[in-house]
Amino acid sequence: MNSLKTVIRLHKWQLDEKRRALADLQNLGDRLRSEAEKLEQEILHEQETALANGEVAFGYANFARAARDRRHRLADSIREVERQITVATEAMAEAFQELKRYELAEEERLRREKEKLKRREAALLDETALIGFRRRQQESGTGA
Repeated sequence: MNSLKTVIRLHKWQLDEKRRALADLQNLGDRLRSEAEKLEQEILHEQETALANGEVAFGYANFARAARDRRHRLADSIREVERQITVATEAMAEAFQELKRYELAEEERLRREKEKLKRREAALLDETALIGFRRRQQESGTGA
């Protein structure tokens, strides 16, 4: 049954695509978290600079507003990516289960096919042995 092998190959490809998409989302999440950390470090640096130098302090308020807005956008983006990661993980798990079902069905089909072949071979050997036995009986019956 070649169609089952084709279905398995298709599901493997789909699973690989879902794994790649999940890895991309995880990388994006890591980059966003890294950007958030850099922003926090930048905010601390600007605060220290504003405290140390009175001339720079007047511009800190504008920086702080922009940084706060950027922090909120990054936090929203991180939450959205984490939601997408959850969805992608569930989709990947479903694809994996589907693939396993087809692989198990293929294994069962191959096992049944192998059993059927064994039964045919056993029947052929039995028939060959029976023919040989009858031949020996005929030869011993006519030769005596």
